[in-house]
Amino acid sequence: MRGSQAPTLEAVARAAGVSRSTVSRVINNLPGVSKRAKLAVDRAIAELRYVPNQAARNLVTRRTNSIALVVSERGDRVFSDPFFAKILRGVYAGMAGSRRQLVLLMDQDREDGALEAYLCGGHVDGAVVVSLHRGDPLPARLVEAGLPVVLVGRPLADVKVPYVDSDNFTGAVTAARHLVSSGRRKIATIAGPQDMAAGVDRLNGWQAGMVEPADRIAHSDFSVEGGARAMAELLDKYPDIDGVFAAADIIAVGALRTLAEHGKRVPDDIALVGFDDSVLATTTAPQLTTVRQDVEELGRTTTWHLLAQLAGEQVLPPSVLLPTALVERSST
Repeated sequence: MRGSQAPTLEAVARAAGVSRSTVSRVINNLPGVSKRAKLAVDRAIAELRYVPNQAARNLVTRRTNSIALVVSERGDRVFSDPFFAKILRGVYAGMAGSRRQLVLLMDQDREDGALEAYLCGGHVDGAVVVSLHRGDPLPARLVEAGLPVVLVGRPLADVKVPYVDSDNFTGAVTAARHLVSSGRRKIATIAGPQDMAAGVDRLNGWQAGMVEPADRIAHSDFSVEGGARAMAELLDKYPDIDGVFAAADIIAVGALRTLAEHGKRVPDDIALVGFDDSVLATTTAPQLTTVRQDVEELGRTTTWHLLAQLAGEQVLPPSVLLPTALVERSST
């Protein structure tokens, strides 16, 4: 067909000897077409090299072939924490072969409701939501709007939304017991945000893994600066501590900075354990003992759950908990 216009739906219908509506039903995988008619349409499409108009097809199926990855954090935080890069890689890998596009949305300013309006306005078929904070109304609103959604991380709110998470509690128990078994007796923690399930579960796990009252606690957000400030607070309040569990590797990086500024040697004076086993854990000096969670698998499994919902799967687990494991390096 060199030099001619692209074949139309009408041309396919004429070649197949069927109506235009029958061709549309075949293209959009709709019922009500005989096997004979479907074969004729498929043959005509192949012979004419017809490519369906995706925009028109979406009008029929009411699908956009796009899913959203919603990160409930500001952009500067997203691009500075390697956790989110791994989540993105996992989601992208989970979409392989699905013929869907990924839309990345970040929480810049939601007071005007623009994010919820976009998600519920027919622009995407479903959403993966990551880094939720307590009191965030987004999951409930998406459920009310009928949009399929799966969360990365256990929600603290009482809302029935499927989620995929790492076993943060058991991982923190393991970290605490490792410090105890290595001979440390005055152990502190830098806990993560208590408005996030990861922060809550890791603090509770550390407390459960201790053999003595676990009250040497400082709090931080998931940032290097927060970890540095919290470590300074611990040294000021408990100058004799000999072990610290940081609720994330990015927090531990800040803690290491403060320890160096105070002339504390790691692990000789103070042992340090992180959480995540991110790329940061092997770029510090000394390299960081940490609890490994498979962040890419978090992204992949969450995406699998969402795509299964969109495919109409009826029997899906309401939650999936992925295992964690201690990775020993030279900071303990």
